[in-house]
Amino acid sequence: MAGSLRKSSKRRAMADINVVPYIDVMLVLLVIFMVTAPMVNPGVVNLPTVGGAKVQTLPPVFLTIDANENVIVRKDGDPVQTLNKLELGAFARSQAEKSAEQPVVLAADKSIKYEVVMDVMSKLKENGVKRVGLAVKSQ
Repeated sequence: MAGSLRKSSKRRAMADINVVPYIDVMLVLLVIFMVTAPMVNPGVVNLPTVGGAKVQTLPPVFLTIDANENVIVRKDGDPVQTLNKLELGAFARSQAEKSAEQPVVLAADKSIKYEVVMDVMSKLKENGVKRVGLAVKSQ
């Protein structure tokens, strides 16, 4: 009898965790999420409306840079004068003296280099024009 007790004591209880079923479950969940993710529609965002926006008191002055890099001043859609790069600083100073809050909108030909547009914008800012915007064509 003593011998039979020794044989049963050689078998020990296994204390390891079998992780294979957990990996299988995670792979199944991954496949489920990958299949259902494209079917979920993104939420619609309701943007707030602005009711108290200020009305523009001064109409903007439009500067157009044509394909020859000439700056054309337009007021009410009509060309007023054509400026070169030297005259642009004096024009900007005169606009800043009239009204510091006078907006200037800059429109450039599609073929103009970005550098030319940035030079005109920096000239306007250096000479006191505070509000400079860019005009684009809507599709």
